[in-house]
Amino acid sequence: MVWREVTERDLTWMEDFLRVHMQSSMFFLSNLREYGLQGAEDRAMRIWALEDGRKGLFALSNGGMILMQAPEASEADWRAAAELCKGRALIGCLGEGAQVAAFMPLAGLDQRKMSLNEREPGYRLDLGQMRVPDCSGFTLTPLDAQYRDLAIAWRSVYHGEVLGTPAEACEEAATRDIDGCLERDSHRMLLKDGVVVSMTGFNATLPDTVQIGGVYTPPELRGQGLARRAVALHLIEARAKGVAHAILFAANEAAARAYEAIGFERNGTFSLMLFHAEEETA
Repeated sequence: MVWREVTERDLTWMEDFLRVHMQSSMFFLSNLREYGLQGAEDRAMRIWALEDGRKGLFALSNGGMILMQAPEASEADWRAAAELCKGRALIGCLGEGAQVAAFMPLAGLDQRKMSLNEREPGYRLDLGQMRVPDCSGFTLTPLDAQYRDLAIAWRSVYHGEVLGTPAEACEEAATRDIDGCLERDSHRMLLKDGVVVSMTGFNATLPDTVQIGGVYTPPELRGQGLARRAVALHLIEARAKGVAHAILFAANEAAARAYEAIGFERNGTFSLMLFHAEEETA
């Protein structure tokens, strides 16, 4: 067998290995830290490691997401990993761009109908090098109950625009997302002269690194530099708590320009694929 299931004895080297590949391992690392091995939550994972001395990890979350970090994996390794997915209801696949591209056709998953199929440029920033824009007149406040309905409305649009969620499912998915953000205190609202104009957040966190996600500005307010101000102010808050680095993935050129303006630099690629919910693997 090419892959063996990991145990608690593997945790130390696994975390060290994933940290070496932090840009494309934040979801993997944060899930592992938050839920451990064999947890009951949707984001808890079963994890397998290459068993011949090479470093590589492959995981399936309880919710059906495939995660991977195996830069040395061969075609035979990916074929063997595909066998681990057989009989599972899968919702998607994420990981470093080249690895996902190698795995998907060998697993036959490239033929699945997808609501999202993105390979995005990665960005990284040392928070000590951040270029903070002029934020006069702007304040950042936690996403809390008073902003819940607005955040759900914005997130619903985000689901349709960015994640390709079917229109009839956007509100339900957005409600679930925002309630999770409220529970984790992960997102912030940007106010201009007291009026809410943008939203930003962290979709994965470690003590020294955050991954930015869920940034949203309504269409009528775009082009004013609101997203970069929201992200910068949130990162200032994180930096005060000891966070040293931030990573993200840019969904489009406009987003990339906003992040580059505050100092983010290109670093790798990341793929995220979401399958249509009505389909299951054989």
